[in-house]
Amino acid sequence: MTIFASFCLTMLLKLAFLTLEMTNTPIDPADPKFKTPGQLIEALLEVNAWSKRVLSIVLEMDETAINKIISGKKAMNAEMALVFSEVFNIPAENFLALQKSYDLAKARYVALPDPGRTNRANLFGKLPIAEMIKRGWLNVDSVRDMPKVEAEITRFFGANSIDEIEVMPHAAKKTNVTRETTPTQLAWLYRVNQLASEMMVPRYSPQSVRAAERILHELLISADAIRKVPKILFEAGIRFLLVESLPGSKVDGVCMWLDDTKPVIALTLRFDRIDNFWFVLRHELEHVLQEHGKSGIAIDSDMDGSPSGDSPGIAEEEKIANEAAADFCVPQKTLKAFVSRKAPLITERDMLALAKMVSVHPGLVAGQLRRGTGRYDLFQNHLVKIRHIVRADGALVDGWGDVVPTGN
Repeated sequence: MTIFASFCLTMLLKLAFLTLEMTNTPIDPADPKFKTPGQLIEALLEVNAWSKRVLSIVLEMDETAINKIISGKKAMNAEMALVFSEVFNIPAENFLALQKSYDLAKARYVALPDPGRTNRANLFGKLPIAEMIKRGWLNVDSVRDMPKVEAEITRFFGANSIDEIEVMPHAAKKTNVTRETTPTQLAWLYRVNQLASEMMVPRYSPQSVRAAERILHELLISADAIRKVPKILFEAGIRFLLVESLPGSKVDGVCMWLDDTKPVIALTLRFDRIDNFWFVLRHELEHVLQEHGKSGIAIDSDMDGSPSGDSPGIAEEEKIANEAAADFCVPQKTLKAFVSRKAPLITERDMLALAKMVSVHPGLVAGQLRRGTGRYDLFQNHLVKIRHIVRADGALVDGWGDVVPTGN
C-alpha cells in the first residue's frame, strides 16, 4: 500500500469513528467496578469494538501513550479528560474522579500512618501553645521542637502520655469542674493549681476568713488600700494569686480547694478597674465562705457585665456569690433607693455623694450604677486602674511579663 493510500485510509477511519452515534453507550461510568480511568476506557473500547490502535488514530496520539494511560502508568489530566469526553460522550469529570480516587488509593498504600499528626492537630488546635511557651509555662525553646513540646505539655497536665491529656478526645477527665470548660480555660486552671500547690500560708479557718472579709471592707474607701489585700488573705490562710488569662479565655477568677483546708483564690485582672477587682474578689471570697468549690471547681468567666444575682438560669452558687459581691461593693438596698429617687438623670455630684455616704471609692458606686442601669457611658473617669497597685506588695503574680518558677 502506497503512503498516499495509507493516509487516505487513516482519514476515512477517523471520519467514520468521529461520526459514530455513541450517546447510547451501555456503560455507566459511575459503576464502582471501575477503579481507574484506564479500566473505564478499556470497557468503552470493548463495547464499541475498538482497538487501542483505532483509538490512537482517532485521537492522533501515539499508541504507546494510549497504553500508558490505560495501564495507569500515565495519569489522566484535565486536558486529556476533555479529549476522551468528546470521543466517548462521557463527562470529563468521570475520568478525573477515577484518577483522583486511584491516586489517593496509591498514596494510602504507600503512606505510613502518623498518630503524631492527629495529636499535634488536637494540641495546637485547642491550646495556645506559643503563648504558653512565651509565658514560661512550657520549658521549650521553639514551638517547632515537637518532641519537647509534647513532653512539656504532658508534664504540665500531669499526664503519663499525650493521649491522657484532658484536652485530647476521649481523655479521662481529672479536673473536677462543674461547668463546661474550654481547653484554654483548663490550661489556665492547671497553672493556678501548679502555683498554688507550692505556696505556703498560715492555717485556714472559717473564722479567719470572716475576719478577713470585715477588714477588706474597710479598704473600699481608697484605691491605694488595695495593696493590703494579698497580706490580709495570706493571714486568713487563703492562697491568693494573680495569673494573667490566656487569650480568648475570658476567665475572671476561680475559687478552688487543694484539699478541705486549703482554699485558693486566683484572679486574672482581665479588666483593670477598681469596680471589677472588688466585685470579682468578693465573689470568689464568698465561694470560700460558703465552701463552694470543694465538690466541683467553677471557673468564673465573662463576669464584667454579669447581673447581681437574679439572672434566670444562673446556678445557685453563682447567684449567692454575685449577690454577696454586689452588696459588698455598695449596699444594694441603699443603691436601689438611690436609683429610684434619681433615675434617669443621675449626676456625678449625686454619685459622689452616695459614695461618701456608704464610705466606698466612687469607682465602686460608678460600676454598680453602670451595671444596674446598663448605662456604660457613665462615670468612666472614676473607674481607676488598680493592677499596678495589687501587684505591688506581696501578691504572687504570673503574667504581664512576670514568670513564677516552679519545681515541676
